[in-house]
Amino acid sequence: MLNKTNYSSYRKYLKAKEGQWEDLCRRCGGCCGAYDDPCKHLKSKADKTFFCTIYRNRLGERESVGGEIFDCVQVRKILHTHWRKDHLCVYKKIIKNPLSAKSAFKKS
Repeated sequence: MLNKTNYSSYRKYLKAKEGQWEDLCRRCGGCCGAYDDPCKHLKSKADKTFFCTIYRNRLGERESVGGEIFDCVQVRKILHTHWRKDHLCVYKKIIKNPLSAKSAFKKS
């Protein structure tokens, strides 16, 4: 049975795992349309990585630079799809080679 203490510990565990997952991202921007019609909130940095100006509030209906309306979702919900330069995505690399996940999580 899950009591209040166990629930609190479980939530902390999930938060830590979410942080590890997020830290794997190399900010290639591909999943946000960086190499096609990017989200209006996607910005590039001098080091050629990308970031979202509204990241914590990104989920939901958004608009691309070209005016297309789309739903921004967590990347895990679109990993089965294709986008331009998706070979740069570390999450897709992990799906292709699950054993690489162990080493990827150690780097975080």
